[in-house]
Amino acid sequence: MAAASSARHASLSSPPSSSSSSISQSRATAAAASPRSPSPRSSPRRSGSVLEHTDRAGKVDIGKEIEQQRRQRQDLESKAKSGLVGFDKFVRSNPLTDRFKVLCFHHVELWCGDATNTWRRFSWGLGMPLVAKSDQTTGNHVYCSYALQSEDLVLVFSAPYSDKHRYQPASPPPHPAMTKPAMLDFFDAHGLAVRAVGVRVEDAATAFRTSVEHGAIAVLEPTTMHDVHSGQELVLSEVALYGDVVLRFVSGGFDGPFLPGYERVSPPPFSSSPSGLGVGLCRLDHAVGNVHNLLDAARYVAGFTGFHEFAEFTAEDIGTCESGLNSMVLASNNEMVLLPMNEPVHGTRRKSQIQTYLDHNEGPGLQHLAISCRDIFHTLREMRMRSHIGGFEFMPRPNKKYYKDLPERIGSSLTPEQVEMCEELGILVDKDDQGILLQIFTKPVGDRPTLFLEIIQRVGCMEENVQRGGCGGFGKGNFSALFKSIEDYEKTLER
Repeated sequence: MAAASSARHASLSSPPSSSSSSISQSRATAAAASPRSPSPRSSPRRSGSVLEHTDRAGKVDIGKEIEQQRRQRQDLESKAKSGLVGFDKFVRSNPLTDRFKVLCFHHVELWCGDATNTWRRFSWGLGMPLVAKSDQTTGNHVYCSYALQSEDLVLVFSAPYSDKHRYQPASPPPHPAMTKPAMLDFFDAHGLAVRAVGVRVEDAATAFRTSVEHGAIAVLEPTTMHDVHSGQELVLSEVALYGDVVLRFVSGGFDGPFLPGYERVSPPPFSSSPSGLGVGLCRLDHAVGNVHNLLDAARYVAGFTGFHEFAEFTAEDIGTCESGLNSMVLASNNEMVLLPMNEPVHGTRRKSQIQTYLDHNEGPGLQHLAISCRDIFHTLREMRMRSHIGGFEFMPRPNKKYYKDLPERIGSSLTPEQVEMCEELGILVDKDDQGILLQIFTKPVGDRPTLFLEIIQRVGCMEENVQRGGCGGFGKGNFSALFKSIEDYEKTLER
């Protein structure tokens, strides 16, 4: 097989990005289950005014907004009656129906039982240095929280301190709604799991108000976070997404580490070395949820965000008779925030992997995070070397026939050398009429068969040095091979 140097030489071309030492700086220029505490669910706030639609020319067109949203509702209502049409019959369009301005993903926060060991495992396995912390050493006696960053990708790991520890801090923790009982209850139900999908928006207060006006369940009202050192501010707000996951809106000009109240952690010297910690991850591409009823969940999320349907898949698209799913992808106007959702299909030979997730997660939740890189061959070599020494294991490779048939399926999109490296590393490849998708999936990252990761590289679809969201699709051509791999893995859990 090709050596590592050859892999880099044969790497696929991806768009460049200027990384930043500051989480906020890297986004400032970038183009929901309720909490288990019942109070926010019982009295959602519904004040404020509807955000006006602004077209690309900057002209307000209320009539256009109303008509587009009416069509969107009709489309979803029609699907509720007739069902999904599937990949082949779906026609993609972008009606620009966002109810408020959405820029990009900001961060993802996972709640766990041991944040210290969890962040260290993810830091090593994903090559992401620790950049910020909030714990007892910074005056936070409610919970500990650690933020990792690799370019525009930010993962945060938080865990509560003992509920019996009654120390009263001089100042409140950074996030006022993160309480010990709520965090303990969440971890008891879900284990290691995603609590919040953070999205940078133009105005977190407007996003919250508009979302709640259009049916979103309020979780955290707009909260201004002050940084005592710089005088800068961030505004956070949260609404329910699905299960116990929240959609967290972030806005403001804070350029410190992660959020006000977190203390900067200087990365160790080796983290910037080519042979050091980093593996080349650059941003979150999409965040996938599993729900009981897809159309109900899609109507809810699309209803308060205005997101449009980007793609859909049905059990017939998967090509395996043992298990199945239905899936829909929702997207923001700029298609940089992609939120796919899956539901189980029943009546198949084996229980749907989505139902397995719902059982072990005790309800809906976030199934996997798709993380983008620029040179998947380099990234996978680094990650596989760490798999059995504290990193992440990957799903079994497809069989040899998959790679033998690959050139016929994707044409000359990859060189023979690149196809050989895909086989060596277990990478799946697909393409659509716009670009190429290379992808691989880890095994579940925790004790339960729930949360896992996807490493991807998209090639093509460049517009003014920026790659369009979802370039290359979502791997429809790989569904059969992927499901076979997951089915084989789940059989090992039945012994």
